[in-house]
Amino acid sequence: MKAIIVAQAGGPEVLQSGQRLRPQPAAHEVLVRVHAAGVNRPDVLLRQGKYAGSGSVEGLIPGLEVAGTIAECGAAVTRWRKDDAVCALVAVGGYAEYVAVDARHCLPVPAGWSFIEAASLPETVFTVWHNVFQRGQLQRGETLLVHGGSSGIGITAIQLAHALGSRVFATAGSDEKCAACLSLGADRCINYKTADFEAELQAEGGVDVVLDMIGGDYTPKNLRLLRDDGRLVFINAMQGAKAEFNALEIMRRRLTITGSTLRPRSAEFKASLAAAVEENVWPLLTGGLFKPVIYKVFALDEAAAAHQLMESSAHIGKIMLQVEEANS
Repeated sequence: MKAIIVAQAGGPEVLQSGQRLRPQPAAHEVLVRVHAAGVNRPDVLLRQGKYAGSGSVEGLIPGLEVAGTIAECGAAVTRWRKDDAVCALVAVGGYAEYVAVDARHCLPVPAGWSFIEAASLPETVFTVWHNVFQRGQLQRGETLLVHGGSSGIGITAIQLAHALGSRVFATAGSDEKCAACLSLGADRCINYKTADFEAELQAEGGVDVVLDMIGGDYTPKNLRLLRDDGRLVFINAMQGAKAEFNALEIMRRRLTITGSTLRPRSAEFKASLAAAVEENVWPLLTGGLFKPVIYKVFALDEAAAAHQLMESSAHIGKIMLQVEEANS
C-alpha cells in the first residue's frame, strides 16, 4: 500500500511517499481502507521529533484520524461489518491507504457527512470533549475562553460549547479569523495582534474555563482571567512550556491547572472516550448543531505541502488529505 513515511526528524520535506505492507488486523481490530485523513498539529510535532513519548520517528507513518470503509474485521469484532463507513482515532498510521484500528476507537460516519468531513472529527472532537468537558468540567451557563479559535481544535471547542449552552470567547490572529469564530457561535472574538485580550475579557467579568494551546506568557494572563474555582486546561505550549505564577493565589481562589495529551493514553481510555463522544457529541452532528469547517484538501502525496500550511497558521479550520488507492 502507499503511505507517507517520515524519513527522519525534520521539516516537511522529510515526509516521503513510499510502499508498506498492508496491515493485518488483530482479533480486536478492524482494517480501514482510508478515504481521507486529517492533518493535525501533533502530526507536525511527531515529524519534528518533538512529540512527547514519540521516541525515534524514522520510518513512522503520521496521522491520528481517518475515515473510510472497513475492509476486514478481526475475529473478536462484533459491532462492525465489512464495508461499514467509519471514522476513527488512530495512534499513528493515518497517512496511508490502509490502517488497522482498535474497533472500539471507530465511530459511524454521521448521516449526510462525506469521508473528508468525517475524517476531520476524531482527533479534535476527542481532544475537546476530554479537555473541555471532562477535565475542564465546563457546565451550561459558564464561560469558556478558547485560544487559537480558528484552528481545528478551536472551531470544535467553540461549536460544542455553544451547542451545549455555554458562553464562548475566543482569540485569533486576524479579523478574518475572528469573523469565522463568531459565525460558528463565539459570543466574542479578540484579535490578539491588535487588542489586549486580558483587558478586554476582564471587562467582561472573566471566564470559568480556558482552553490553551499557547502557554508561555499567556499562562499568568489566563490565570488572572479565571473566576474563582476556574479551570485552566493545557493541550499544547506553542510559545513555551515554562511559566511563573503565584501558588498562593491559586490556593486562595481555588483554581485548577490541568491538561492532557491524547496519543499516549491507553487503548481502554480511548475506548471509553469514544463511547462518551458518541453519546454526547454524535447527536449534535446529525442535528445540525455542529458543522465541519474544511480549509483545504490535499492529495496524499502532497502531505509535505499540507504540513507547510499547518505550520504557517494561515488556515481557518481543518486541513485534510484525500487518500486514493495506488492501484485504483
